[in-house]
Amino acid sequence: MVNQLKFMMGRLLALTFLSLSMFLVGLAAFQFLEGISEGKEIINILIKSINTSIIALAIFELGLGIGKEYGKHTEEEDHTFMVVRRTITRFVGTVCIALVLEGLIMIIKYSQLDLAGNLFYPVGILIGASVLLAGTGVFLQLTRKDCERQQSNLKLPIVKLVTKDHSRTNLNNPSMGCCGRQV
Repeated sequence: MVNQLKFMMGRLLALTFLSLSMFLVGLAAFQFLEGISEGKEIINILIKSINTSIIALAIFELGLGIGKEYGKHTEEEDHTFMVVRRTITRFVGTVCIALVLEGLIMIIKYSQLDLAGNLFYPVGILIGASVLLAGTGVFLQLTRKDCERQQSNLKLPIVKLVTKDHSRTNLNNPSMGCCGRQV
């Protein structure tokens, strides 16, 4: 019953976020066409449309993540640490990309409009994105051992890596590091 509720809510939320992102893509196209028809400056039209598109991308990625993680109809036990790490990493990565693009767009806009005094806003956004990305790295490092412990307790399928010489490498071997390299 709980898994079925999780499945239904996962699908519903994923569909909601994906629909919202499609609406925002349409809104970005509308903003672009409206700006062209009103004869506004092309740079302002592009900046407004790109801002809306970046938000649409972040919401789209959130919808995909929710659909992938919670929209599965399985009866197996949840792999809490792995699911949380994967979801948070994917979402924070998308948010960081959106923030960096937003900061760079603002820098371009302010430099073209001779508003150099306002450059501390985009610099703050870029610093915030950097701190968010560094915080995600710290989170991943701090939860690594718990995730590895849970993975070994669950007896998940062994992942094999095919190397250039076509030999198979066991990634679950403790003497093997990331990407199948000997440690």
